[in-house]
Amino acid sequence: MKKTHLLSIALICLTIISSFLLTACSVTGSADKISVYFFNAGKADSCIISDGEHTVMIDTGESDLYEDISSYFKQNNITSLDCLIITHFDKDHVGSASSVIENTDVATVYQSNVPKESEYYTAYLAALESKSITPVTVSGDLEFTLGDMNFKINGPETVYEKNDSNNSSLITSLFYGDTSFIFMGDAQNDRLKDFIFQNSTTYDFVKIPYHGNFQKQLDNLLENITPTYAVITSSEEEPEEEDMTNLLDNMGIKYYLTRMGDITVTSDKTKITITQ
Repeated sequence: MKKTHLLSIALICLTIISSFLLTACSVTGSADKISVYFFNAGKADSCIISDGEHTVMIDTGESDLYEDISSYFKQNNITSLDCLIITHFDKDHVGSASSVIENTDVATVYQSNVPKESEYYTAYLAALESKSITPVTVSGDLEFTLGDMNFKINGPETVYEKNDSNNSSLITSLFYGDTSFIFMGDAQNDRLKDFIFQNSTTYDFVKIPYHGNFQKQLDNLLENITPTYAVITSSEEEPEEEDMTNLLDNMGIKYYLTRMGDITVTSDKTKITITQ
């Protein structure tokens, strides 16, 4: 009886210890986090946002980027996209869109309001048709939630006379816990001016518009959104302009350049960490 009694006590203790360890592990493993991955895509845009369950892609770079996109999808077990956001139809943003749509299950596609005829735009339309996807053209604000990620896409409500393609860029905001992100596409002065006029939100992070080409409204934009961190999508052949980086330096904004390598931005709902 004594041995049986001791064995029972030992089993009870083991159960308690195991339960404690499992609980501790589950708490550690359940820490909420998202990642925003920027490809080193040359002077082109493509990033992937994921919380591990939901995935959003903003732009697809040029057509030759698809090999890197496909590799990233395989490495991270991504077989579907909750949404694909095409900010505008320049080839450095829509170039790989047809390949992404053809080879990935895409639930929703959001697009800007100014078509731009090219082989890449034609291929994009064909891929949408082959998958029976009707894209959503965004005008004004459109909001949606995926898990704990809250998105707002701002689309232009007009067609701009100057730089109509770039100025048609969709501007995407992401709010996750206490952290916030904004992705500016290739918005130029007229679009930036209209956005600043209606915006009252500050952000921790900004994807700088138009590959770091300096524009007179950028000073006003950065004062309006007050970011701590920035990413510029540029290339060695066409680097960001010095006036742009000087502005960021003068405002104390820490910036990263995709031409120096892929960039991963993570958030745990309270703070942002950036690695390159």
